[in-house]
Amino acid sequence: MQSFRTELENPVVEKDILELARKIELFKEGKIDEEKFRSLRLARGVYGQRQEGVQMIRIKLPYGKVRSHQLRRIAEVSDEYSRSRLHITTRQDIQIHYVDLNRTPELWAELERDNVTLREACGNTVRNVTASETAGIDVNEPFDVSPYADALFKFFLRNPICQEMGRKFKVSFSASDEDTGLSYMHDLGFIAKIENGVKGFKVMLGGGLGSQPRYADLFYEFLAADKIIPLMEGVLRVFDRYGERKSRAKARMKFLLKDIGLEAFKGLVEEEQTAIEFKTVPIDTSNYETSQPVDTDFPAVNITNEAAYKLWKSTNVIPQKQNGYVAIGIKVLLGDFYTDKARLLADLVEQYAAGEIRLSLRQNILIPFVKEEGLPFFYSELEKLGFVEAGYNKAVDITACPGTDTCNLGIASSTGIAEELERVIKAEYPQYLENGDLVIKISGCMNACGQHNMANIGFQGMSIRTKDKLVAPALQVLLGGGNLGDGKAFFADKVVKIPSRRGPEALRRILDDYEAHANGAPFVDYYKAQGEKYFYQLLTDLSRIDNLTQDDFIDWGTEEAYVKAIGIGECAGVVIDLIATLFLESDEKIEEAEAAYANKVYSGAIYEAYRSMVNSAKAILLSENIKTNTQAGIIKQFDEYFVETKQIDLGTSFSDLIYQIKAYPPSEAFASNYIKTAQQFLETVRAFRARQVAEKN
Repeated sequence: MQSFRTELENPVVEKDILELARKIELFKEGKIDEEKFRSLRLARGVYGQRQEGVQMIRIKLPYGKVRSHQLRRIAEVSDEYSRSRLHITTRQDIQIHYVDLNRTPELWAELERDNVTLREACGNTVRNVTASETAGIDVNEPFDVSPYADALFKFFLRNPICQEMGRKFKVSFSASDEDTGLSYMHDLGFIAKIENGVKGFKVMLGGGLGSQPRYADLFYEFLAADKIIPLMEGVLRVFDRYGERKSRAKARMKFLLKDIGLEAFKGLVEEEQTAIEFKTVPIDTSNYETSQPVDTDFPAVNITNEAAYKLWKSTNVIPQKQNGYVAIGIKVLLGDFYTDKARLLADLVEQYAAGEIRLSLRQNILIPFVKEEGLPFFYSELEKLGFVEAGYNKAVDITACPGTDTCNLGIASSTGIAEELERVIKAEYPQYLENGDLVIKISGCMNACGQHNMANIGFQGMSIRTKDKLVAPALQVLLGGGNLGDGKAFFADKVVKIPSRRGPEALRRILDDYEAHANGAPFVDYYKAQGEKYFYQLLTDLSRIDNLTQDDFIDWGTEEAYVKAIGIGECAGVVIDLIATLFLESDEKIEEAEAAYANKVYSGAIYEAYRSMVNSAKAILLSENIKTNTQAGIIKQFDEYFVETKQIDLGTSFSDLIYQIKAYPPSEAFASNYIKTAQQFLETVRAFRARQVAEKN
């Protein structure tokens, strides 16, 4: 195994990093199945890139909060292991690209020196917990949601119940009824509320984007804050057991809810309550580490362009609920910036603000706790970094995923067309520099990482084929999406598909018509009044493909002829694995169960033993070419094919054996017995597998 310096204070983290290094070696030696290795590295933030032989690393930054020392550490890591460029995502993460797989454990170890993790930033896990970037400073918030988002993140990190689900799981916190955390499009969304003096949340369940967007259901009108972690544990247990695992396209929470209904889902969550150790989890907000603004004087500066400064203040400065302080929004074009600027920014906020930045869901940066009298100085310093472009969170502030730049699934350019559309708005529609009501978003494919189907004006990367079988990049134009607040929203309608090169003209027509007919109404209301057919007629001539020019076959941001090339989706669940690999994993899960038991984490020990039994049962089903899907399905199938036919004698049904997990509380005695049950089950099925192999030979 490769050697590198760890020496970390946290032994759990150190073990995690060394385990990644070990698995990389086993994969290189051909001892781990490729699909299983993919699942493992994704759960460690290591994501395959469009370019062969290199990885994208996703750094998990809960609710987008980054301290100055952490930003400097991320910059150092990007310089050493990548290309000195940082990319802010629409989930408040930072990504770095072009990293050698063999160096990822070392990279991770360096980040952890400043308490920055890669763990569960990708894969079929609980992804980064996001929140309103104004949490803690929002003038409209009933309370600061940051401590609650932080507690939830920590509780589920490395938690056995959410390590190998059928698909990813996304959680958000909104500071106020404005719902800037976008609860309606999350698997679980929490909106801060106070009821009868009790802090709590409105809870939304089962939202999502992608090719089939779904509004989240109202799960609870109000849930006390000490109930949110137990609730999420129940939800995750049900999703893990009953969620789709065969078809990646149907494996999200929204499809499970659609299939069984909200009331049936609630019933399943209720069935899990016996197994949940903590019925309430009080969140001690007094121990939450809040950033403290520094008390300092600001150097005198001379503003040379008063008009530019005045415009910047009108679009990029946000009032705080703390008297005398404001927050500064930095518009980061496409979420990309470089490490030299990151270091200078880290120094600036450490010396003159509160030593932190917030990453936003629109790929921007927010600096909280700037004294109002320090605004001229901050403007002057940020201007040196190229960070004073007006239009923070305004119409000109277009969100875009990386698209075909680096993503395996990208079909057409997101970043190239986004740059061109921003240029069009600045040059031809300068009034939108101060318009915060118009939201434009772009994704390179249907997966909606750029959140295009929740935008007022959205574009989705596609391709078109001519009668001569020539392929050109295209954009699906979507209109009418919008956030209405308090968990309510509209998703955009698909209006027309056009060649990508006609995207700017489509935007011009839409904005011109909006100017002429909206009469000051918000874009959502204007779109609803006009209707989808109206916009189809407005744009349909742009969809013609019998008059394409040579330029139409070259995508934005490139000079080369377009080639549609889609790789393997890196967010996929585990597909059919080798039997030996599954048994090896079952052994590892029992080892994890024993370790958790030794540490008196009985709930975790029980769940690891449960995962081992499901895994072992799946191995035997696959050995007979029996297709598997959900965990509940595996348990039922094992009984049907092996227990009821008396091929395997367990002394009882497999269902009764394994579902003890729902019947007993997570005590020390039950954990001990359940681990022994998992060990005995593994021995039984291994013996059966040995007989299978012997008979075939």
